[in-house]
This record gives sequence, C-alpha cells and structure tokens, in this order.
Amino acid sequence: MEKPLAELERVQTHILQRISKLEHPPLINDPETLSSTDTVSCLSSILRSNAVNDFSFKRVASDYYDWPLDARRDALNAASVHHLCKSIVLVNTQAPSNVIDCSDRNNSKYYVVVVQYSARFNAEAVRNFLYSLNNGTIAKKKFNLRLAPEEISTQLTGYGHNAVTCIGMKTDIPVILDEAIVKLTPDFFWLGGGEVDLKLGIRTSELIRFVNPFIVSCSSSSGN
Repeated sequence: MEKPLAELERVQTHILQRISKLEHPPLINDPETLSSTDTVSCLSSILRSNAVNDFSFKRVASDYYDWPLDARRDALNAASVHHLCKSIVLVNTQAPSNVIDCSDRNNSKYYVVVVQYSARFNAEAVRNFLYSLNNGTIAKKKFNLRLAPEEISTQLTGYGHNAVTCIGMKTDIPVILDEAIVKLTPDFFWLGGGEVDLKLGIRTSELIRFVNPFIVSCSSSSGN
C-alpha cells in the first residue's frame, strides 16, 4: 500500500510544480531568470516585441576567443572582420558624488559602448562627447571613462565576461554605438548574444531604432 501512495504523492508534487511554473513564468527581460536554453527565445521575444525582425543567433566553439578575427568572421559568415563587434561597460570614475546610477543618460555613472574588434577604442572621444552633450555645464575633469570591473558589469547587465550584449540588460544603461559600425556595408553586424558561445547578428538600423544609442565616433583603426 505504501508504494502506490508514494507514487501518487510524487505525481501530485510534480503536477503542483508544473502549475507553479505556469503561474509564475520567468520575466523575458531579466537575464537572471534565463537558463542557457532560454536565452535565444527570450532575447528573440524582446527583439520582436520592439519591431526588430532582421536578426540571427549563432553558436560558436568554446575556444572562439582564441581564434584570429578572420576565423571568427568565417564562423559567423560575417561580411568582414569589421562587422565583428563587442559591448563593453564603462564607468565614469570621476562622476560627481550625486551621480550613482543610469537615471540621467546624458550624465550617467555607466555606459555600454559597442565597438568593433578591429578598432581601437578611444575613451577620450567619449569624454569629449559627454562634455559637449552637457553643454559644458559639467567640468570636463568630471568625465573619466574606464572599463568597469567585471563583477560590476555582470551585476548591471546580467551577463558575464564575453557574453555582454546591449539587449535585455538587467539595468537600463545608456548605449553608445561607435559611428564606424553605422557606416558598415552591409548594415548587419555581430555582437555578444548573452552567453559566451552565443553571438547575435542584427540589422544596424533596427538596433538603432530599438536601443536609441548615442552614435559617437569613438575608435580608430588598430591595423587588424
């Protein structure tokens, strides 16, 4: 008698767990709730719900970041090495004491910059842009953009090292898109997709319409 009762209890527990999951589905815009198998579907849902339809996800090998840019280009079937981009989180280390978050996109504590792997990021250009954006009302010395510590980047975006993307971030961080990416032909580039081995290809114009980034000339050719 004990065995049938135990089996019945197991089935009931399983049913209750399934009901609980249906009543409390994960939020699609919170990367903390995403398992590795959910990332593509959740980010796809975010993109489509914001009228972004020309995009693609592609898995890459675990040693992808050890490859030269030419090999990465071929793996993604990208138009060129210049179409391979990354998202990096910057912190303004000299921000006034009252600037502690991202509530003011013109004078944020943090920014996400999307830049090409084949280019050299120019932090001074971003500094000058933000100074001009605020019409000189904030001293230029109050802008000093540096790479945010990895733990801060993960906390703000919900994504780990080499997985950061400007889509579906945990925090609404202002985005800066390097002007060189906007000038690419064709206008479809690749960036991080929320997991280390997941890449997102996206139509530049659709990304701009959705994310509404600042477009800034903030890189120079690195000769790669």
